[in-house]
Amino acid sequence: MRNIEKKELIISWVTISIAFASVWSSIFQFDEFIHFLPISFAAVGTGFIFHELAHRTVAKHYGCLAEFRMWKEGLILALVLPILTFGRFFFAAPGAVYIYGPHLTRKENGMISLAGPLTNIIVAIVFLALLFSLPNTLMFPYVGDLLLGVAHLNLWFAFFNLIPFPPLDGSKVISWNPIVWGLAFFPLLILFFFI
Repeated sequence: MRNIEKKELIISWVTISIAFASVWSSIFQFDEFIHFLPISFAAVGTGFIFHELAHRTVAKHYGCLAEFRMWKEGLILALVLPILTFGRFFFAAPGAVYIYGPHLTRKENGMISLAGPLTNIIVAIVFLALLFSLPNTLMFPYVGDLLLGVAHLNLWFAFFNLIPFPPLDGSKVISWNPIVWGLAFFPLLILFFFI
């Protein structure tokens, strides 16, 4: 991974983490913001970074050049919109992994696109399993908040990215195989709204 890619991933991670913490906390409530900031860093780190690295890894597996690039305007929107809308609206478009592979098949493109949301689903399941295996989360409320926050944000990332509209991942997955898309999306939809 080149230094510029690492730098842009870190900038995006920090920016989106701050934005999510501001949305999760009551607007202008500094103590709540401080409570949610580490949770947000863990959730965005596992949700956003793992998602993008999964795309990158699978693309490289298929012989493509793949590199993350941040979108400055999307990062600015992520910080400004929660303030302007008093925490009611949030938009996160930190950037994406750009893939250069002239000979990708529809299946390979679908697999690359599915890798990110699938990674989010796996992370969410692991953190939900940890949450439900704790003997008493009332004794460790912050740990419960952390585990639930990471699971919830990963499910949200997966759900949002599997919406079948371009340029989201779901459009490429459904274009390749609608059945695979449905098997990923509909159970996720139920799980997302259950959580």
